[in-house]
Amino acid sequence: MTTTEQIDYLEFAAADLEATKAFFSDAFGWTFTDYGPDYIDSPSGGPMVGFYRAEGGTRQDSGGAVVGFYSGDLAASQARVEAAGGTILKPVYAFPGGRRFHFLEPSGNEFIVYAILGDEDAVPA
Repeated sequence: MTTTEQIDYLEFAAADLEATKAFFSDAFGWTFTDYGPDYIDSPSGGPMVGFYRAEGGTRQDSGGAVVGFYSGDLAASQARVEAAGGTILKPVYAFPGGRRFHFLEPSGNEFIVYAILGDEDAVPA
């Protein structure tokens, strides 16, 4: 159910839609709908997420917004990201309130996976 004036849809550039689709399917179990050769979307990631064929990706170091995925087990999430072909940009590190890691999906968009303090996996080492 959509709620007025709440974030409901995210959209990203993806140079390789097939690789991006395979990555999110393998890493997180997402399903996709294809809308022709240049656009896909998925309701599987929380808010709807779309990818359109274009060069460039969203990166934190160039001022882009970074979307985060919650995890109760960072080690398992990182293993799935790596097995699906993601690139770890920043390995797991502590931040105020928990721990997280940053990764790139195959089309170059940066995401984070985080756990919060109080979760067994989030206790800083």
